Amino acid sequence: MCCLAVALACALSCHMMAQSALADDYVKPVPVFSGSLGFVDTVTGGHTVLNPMFAPVVLAPIGERWLVESRAEFKGEYQSTNGSFGGKVEKEIDYLQLDYLANRYVTVSLGRFLTPFGIYNERLYPIWIRDLQTTPIIFPLATGSSDGAMLRGGFEALPGLNINYATYFSTLSTVNKFESDRLFGGRFGIFLPRPRVEVGFSLQHLLQEGRTNAFGFHFEWQPRDMPLDTRAEYARSNNGSGYWLESAYRLSDLPQWNGKLHRVQLVGRLQQFFTGENLADAAEYGLPPVNAKQAEIGANYFFKDGLKATTSFGRQFSSAGNANIWTVGIAYRFALPIGSAQ
Repeated sequence: MCCLAVALACALSCHMMAQSALADDYVKPVPVFSGSLGFVDTVTGGHTVLNPMFAPVVLAPIGERWLVESRAEFKGEYQSTNGSFGGKVEKEIDYLQLDYLANRYVTVSLGRFLTPFGIYNERLYPIWIRDLQTTPIIFPLATGSSDGAMLRGGFEALPGLNINYATYFSTLSTVNKFESDRLFGGRFGIFLPRPRVEVGFSLQHLLQEGRTNAFGFHFEWQPRDMPLDTRAEYARSNNGSGYWLESAYRLSDLPQWNGKLHRVQLVGRLQQFFTGENLADAAEYGLPPVNAKQAEIGANYFFKDGLKATTSFGRQFSSAGNANIWTVGIAYRFALPIGSAQ
């Protein structure tokens, strides 16, 4: 969401400058209220959890080079007790940051931002974007949110080869809803526009407690001649290591099914997790206490852009016991301008 917001702000700024050059009319950028909401029913080993979710996003441009952006998350976890469902609602502030669009190569961000480690945290986490509603097992490794400063951007290194980067420093915070660790790190990627392939590397160093390191790799391929998304991540830290590989194929590419199943997307994911040295912290972050393997298949049905039904089936294998994982749900995305551009 952060990348999309910055790209939107850049597009608005370029559009305004072009309009000013051609005429005296000034197109004023307006704030946008966006976000997603949904409901997912997850059954793990016969245990049912109901998860209603709401994630509002606010984008507020200030002039031509400044942007305030924020996303909160409200997620319920309702479990069956004595025949009725009850539980708590988690409230989080994923990011609340001020962006300065310095030039076409650099954006400076201050405040609370999504930690740029790998690709899932920033690009795939929202319920209406993710192809499978279960997050990868390694998702808690070196991700989350950070409080501090970040530089990010991209440039063309050679014809047909683009470089993107994000480097950051985070301070220690124990403030409610703004918790973060003291650390620094970065993510660097190479993007090949013609085959639409990206490969990248992430690195993070903790500046407190054990002063441990974490690193990871990511891969993404979206071929031009078919509606296929293939993504993979590997991450390693003191709390564990592992990988996931996911591929999603939209049936709209099959002419004999056009008009029938062209709104269906099929998804498959394989993943594996290995425990690390610090098992106590791993449990705190929601990581398995033992090595685990997991395979999942799923399907999404797109009623229209921004509204989809989703379902999946998976099975996890570990020494603690094998378990089936079922999900079924619905996700909706919305975007509303606040005010007028005139």
